[in-house]
Amino acid sequence: MPRRKIYRKIYQKGKNKKRFGLILKFLGICFLSFIFGILFLFIYYARDLPRPEKFLEKEFIQSTKIYDRTGKVLLFEIYGEEKREYVSLDKVPIHLRNAVIVAEDSNFYHHFGIDLKAIGRAILADLKLRKPVQGASTIPQQLIRSSFLTREKTLGRKIKEVILTLELDRRYSKDQILEWYLNQVPFGPNIYGVETASKSYFGKSASELTLAEGAILASAIKAPSYLYPYGEYLDELLARKDYILDRMATLGYISQEEKEKAQKEEIKFAGPSSKILAPHFVMYVKDLLEKEYGEDFLKEKGLKVYTTLDFDLQKSAEEIIKERAKTNEKYRAFNASLVALSPKTGEILAMVGSKDWDSTPYPDGCLPGKNCLFEPYPNVALRGRQPGSAFKPFVYATAFKKGYDDKIQVLDELTNFGIWGQKEYIPRNYDGKFRGIVTLREGLAQSLNVPSIKVLYLIGSAASGEPRPDGRDEKIEKLEINNFLGKEEVFSKGLEESIETAKEMGINTLTQPISFYGPSIVLGGGEVRLLEMVSAFGVFATEGLKTEPTAILRIEDSSGNIIQESKKNPRRILESEIAQLISDILADNEARAPIFGSRSPLYFEGFKVSVKTGTTDNFRDGWTVGFTPDVVVGVWVGNNNQSPMQKEPGIVVAGPIFHQFMEKILKNNF
Repeated sequence: MPRRKIYRKIYQKGKNKKRFGLILKFLGICFLSFIFGILFLFIYYARDLPRPEKFLEKEFIQSTKIYDRTGKVLLFEIYGEEKREYVSLDKVPIHLRNAVIVAEDSNFYHHFGIDLKAIGRAILADLKLRKPVQGASTIPQQLIRSSFLTREKTLGRKIKEVILTLELDRRYSKDQILEWYLNQVPFGPNIYGVETASKSYFGKSASELTLAEGAILASAIKAPSYLYPYGEYLDELLARKDYILDRMATLGYISQEEKEKAQKEEIKFAGPSSKILAPHFVMYVKDLLEKEYGEDFLKEKGLKVYTTLDFDLQKSAEEIIKERAKTNEKYRAFNASLVALSPKTGEILAMVGSKDWDSTPYPDGCLPGKNCLFEPYPNVALRGRQPGSAFKPFVYATAFKKGYDDKIQVLDELTNFGIWGQKEYIPRNYDGKFRGIVTLREGLAQSLNVPSIKVLYLIGSAASGEPRPDGRDEKIEKLEINNFLGKEEVFSKGLEESIETAKEMGINTLTQPISFYGPSIVLGGGEVRLLEMVSAFGVFATEGLKTEPTAILRIEDSSGNIIQESKKNPRRILESEIAQLISDILADNEARAPIFGSRSPLYFEGFKVSVKTGTTDNFRDGWTVGFTPDVVVGVWVGNNNQSPMQKEPGIVVAGPIFHQFMEKILKNNF
């Protein structure tokens, strides 16, 4: 070969080598640039990221649960966007965990947070379909995304997700990550975490789920607002359940026999859990909680509220009210309410605020709050209504405090009680009859109006230091005055003292000036609340001790720490002898028989029950309130719009409700 060709070949070879070296350098620079670019992107996007260790400080949003007194009956949940109950991993059955892993991240226990194989499969699938459809997010990635990031599909968000996922997987065990995930992800509208999903779908705890039910929950994760048992796509949900069971068998989590049995299992859903138990009581408790803790706190902090409610008594009360209220419609009475509490503790045992929370709203065609005979939602137990003669025991108790007793006599006859409201006040008894000289025992037991108003004069004269009405300083034998013109100041004093007694016993609504009420206060001329009346009658039941009504036994935080607990602080309001005397009169069936009969709804054979009825002017309200040493029960009947009932007294419209409910308590040895 000529020398020139040899030189040319050597030159070309050196030139190629130099070019190859330049290419290598260029590729090296590109590779380093890529690496540095990736590092730069990681550093750039990692600047303001939350640290994965924050999971140890993370408070999962949990709903507040309101229970009955046993803690076994869930009455209601308060939640915002997320309804959740946290559960530890050891309470989640292994087949449910495996179903979720198979459905969402089959390589969960073998990758380092990111599944490169899954990413590769997803890319190939997307290229084949020419659009980004296939997902490859692992359980740690899903957890990071739902906890710290948005769902926007950008490169920046994806880089942040990868960074946090790698760090999360490095710091925590797979089981810890799985526990967080199972409590974080949604399973349906407002339903978060496996425990809440299990109770919402199947009415039981996650620990009790069958294999098929666990596969149902795992199926819902993919599209919780779509694959929802109570939506339109139940068939798709069940189909995905079978697919997951197939995958579990293929991957060796279950046997073929277990798979086939689970696929054939009949799935029974509990139904949407929107019903509120003891609704008026629950809304009362909810209002108390919101005033104390705030609405947002209740929606997020997972409180457990154990109330005073006896759910068995509550159910009985609701049934009796609904049944008897239907009967009362023939008397033009379209609503009813009941409250029962323990006088010794003040604990509210039952509260029915209307005859039927679940009835059609405003069935008589009226607008909300506009002249309605009946409204389902307002709690009448908390509304002001005139108590009629049910107020009389407070007046008689005031007289007994002044040294009078039940043997004092007054004259029951047509009487002028002076000028009140620019006209003479001349009331009559309910039946229009007068009985001549009667004792205070007979006046209270028979609920006689004229003698009871004269008790105001007795109180006023004693309070003002005036001579006794018959001119003697010792206890009087009779009060025979039938014209009290000019004695209004004495009545006002008696009225003031009686209202003060009622306030001390728990009646908080009598805030008008004394002149506003006049002697008609004895006949229930001022508005009171049923709950307060029941609580005040409890002072008689406890021989003079007052304990404030309470609806909450205790409140626990999400960790089980008690943050609020009911404390009983009884105060003496009446001397025991006075309370006992009132109780004895109200239980005296013989003394009340001339008006009510010997076998009235106020009588309980073999039991001593103290009872007082009340009926307002024009028959707008009917009441029966009574007690034993262990329970106080109050019943109100009427119409929401204050329209009058047919001319029937409280014993006719409220008495049967009271009797049926109290009889149930007595027969069950409450």
